[in-house]
Amino acid sequence: MFEYFLRRLLSVLPVVFGVICIVAVAIRLIPGDPIDHILGDESSSVETRKLLEKEYSLNLPVPLQIMNYMKGVLRLDLGKSMLTKKPVWHSIRERIVPTLELAVCALLVSLLLSIPLGLISAMRQKSIWDFSSMIFSVLGVALPNFWLGPMLVLLFSVKWNVFPVSERGDWRSYILPSITLGTALCAVLTRMLRSSLVDEMGQDYVRTARAKGLSSWSVVLKHVFKNSSIPVLTIVGLQFGVLLTGSIITEKIFDWPGLGTLIIKAIEGRDYPVVQGCVLFFSLSYIAVNFITDLSYAFLDPRIRLTGKN
Repeated sequence: MFEYFLRRLLSVLPVVFGVICIVAVAIRLIPGDPIDHILGDESSSVETRKLLEKEYSLNLPVPLQIMNYMKGVLRLDLGKSMLTKKPVWHSIRERIVPTLELAVCALLVSLLLSIPLGLISAMRQKSIWDFSSMIFSVLGVALPNFWLGPMLVLLFSVKWNVFPVSERGDWRSYILPSITLGTALCAVLTRMLRSSLVDEMGQDYVRTARAKGLSSWSVVLKHVFKNSSIPVLTIVGLQFGVLLTGSIITEKIFDWPGLGTLIIKAIEGRDYPVVQGCVLFFSLSYIAVNFITDLSYAFLDPRIRLTGKN
C-alpha cells in the first residue's frame, strides 16, 4: 500500500510543476504592465519603476522568475500581493471558507435533486417521469452557468424578490449560487445513477429478492441502490474539484467573496503572485481529490494496486 501511495505521489509532482509553469507564462502574456496598476494614475520616474520591478523580480527573465517562485513554494511562501502588499496566503485564507461553503452547498443541491430523479427515472422507465428526467439531464449540462445565474437573478431576485441579488449573507443568499453551480453536476449524477440502477436491476439477486415477495421499491432501496451508488460516489469525489474551479464564474455573477472573485480581480490588476497562488490552490485541490479517490480504490480493491505495478 505504501509503494502505491508513493508512486501516486510522485506522479502528482510533475503535474503541479507543469501547472505552475503554464500559469506563470500565461499571466505574463496578458497585455498590460503590473507596474502601471500599482502606480495608478500617478506620474512616476524611471527610477521608481525600476525599484518596483526589482522588488517583484520583474526585471528578471521569465524562466528565472518561475524558478524563484518554485523555490518560494517549496518554502511554503507564495509571495506578497503587488496591489495590497499582503501575503498571498493570507488573502487565500480569508477567501477559502466562502468558496468551500458554496461548493459544499452546490454538492448538496446536486445530491438532493439527482438521487430522487435518478430513482424515479429508473423505476419508471419509458414513462413521462423518465422522459422529463432525461430532458433535465441534457439541459443541465447544456446550459452554461454564466447564463443560468443571471436568469435566476432576474426571475427570483429582480422580478419576484424572493432571494437576494448578490453577496454572502443569510441562508437565502446561498440558494441561487448553489443552484447555478450545482445544476450541471446534478444532471450528470441523475443520468449516471439512472444508468447504474437500470444495469443493477437486471442482476440475478434482484430477481431472487422479488421472488421472495419484496416490492420493487423495497428491493431498489435496500439492495440495488447501495450497489449502484458506487460509481456515483466516484463521480461526486472527482467533480468536487470541478465545483471549486467552476465557482469562479458563479462567484463573479453573485459577487461572492471567495477565491473566484479574488483571482478575477488579480487578473484584472496583473497581480502575478495572487493569480499564481489561487491557481495553485485550485490545482492542488483538484489533484488532492483525485489522489484520495485513487487511494480509496486501492484500499477497497487490492487488484488496483497490482495493476499499478505493471
